[in-house]
Amino acid sequence: MKIAVVTDDQTTISRHFGRAQYYLVFTVEDGEVVQQELRPKLGHNQFQLEEHHEESDDHQHEHGHGQGQHSQEKHSRMMANLVDCQVLLAGGMGMGAQSSLLQIGVNPVLTDIRQIDAAVSAYLNGTLVDQPKLVH
Repeated sequence: MKIAVVTDDQTTISRHFGRAQYYLVFTVEDGEVVQQELRPKLGHNQFQLEEHHEESDDHQHEHGHGQGQHSQEKHSRMMANLVDCQVLLAGGMGMGAQSSLLQIGVNPVLTDIRQIDAAVSAYLNGTLVDQPKLVH
């Protein structure tokens, strides 16, 4: 099993999935972390630069924030480095990102625990409580 965590500093969980710079991915075997790997993550900052070059009126929110076709394409690119993961821990995310994760088979778990090691340990021992209120 692989558990990904969104982070900017490899120590704390990012409060916003879309703005995080990295995925810290933990490989788990027999309930123990056997490897961890830092992977780059595209985010809103990179897309803002691209949008200035695109001639698109996709900024309208015809499907709700983060759920239109343009947003789904961004989410697909953001999640390209997660295809081998089963779980993603985050401190918050939009409904569109949550939906996109579920579509690719990654279970998003939202937590108010800030420290990555504590959240991963809680997930592994079954005590991490998903916080749906952190979806925005």
